[in-house]
Amino acid sequence: MRGREAGVKGAWLAGLALLPLAALGEQIGEVSTVFKWLGPNDKIVVEAFDDPRVEGVTCYLSRAKTGGVKGGLGLAEDRAEASIACRQVGPIHFRGELKDGEEVFKERTSLIFKTLQVVRFFDRRRNALVYLVYSDRVIEGSPQNAVTAIPIQPWPER
Repeated sequence: MRGREAGVKGAWLAGLALLPLAALGEQIGEVSTVFKWLGPNDKIVVEAFDDPRVEGVTCYLSRAKTGGVKGGLGLAEDRAEASIACRQVGPIHFRGELKDGEEVFKERTSLIFKTLQVVRFFDRRRNALVYLVYSDRVIEGSPQNAVTAIPIQPWPER
């Protein structure tokens, strides 16, 4: 690589390190909801992701994905509706201090302006983790949201 190219690549990689720690979704399954003659069908996808700062928690997210030609090219805007269910899947251990409203999952749902986000809150009084999924836009967000909570329970050691 030449000097300038290496510098640009290095700056880009350094910028990645500054991004918030967010989980990556693993697709569990999907169902078609609308047949499209050209391009992929509209569908509902189910994804799983582990909370990157809370060991022992997995969240399941279902959301609509727009198909057709625009959807196949990544140019369509997905709907704002989403559902979430998080579960304790092992002993819970915090990786550092938790911040209320901290982003744990984020995915682009339009070419530029719209994202789907999952944020976490820690309800200390009830010893529970609360996860909220919502969609936002640069200009106008959506009030549509879903919430799930996990009471932190002792986990049997094996």
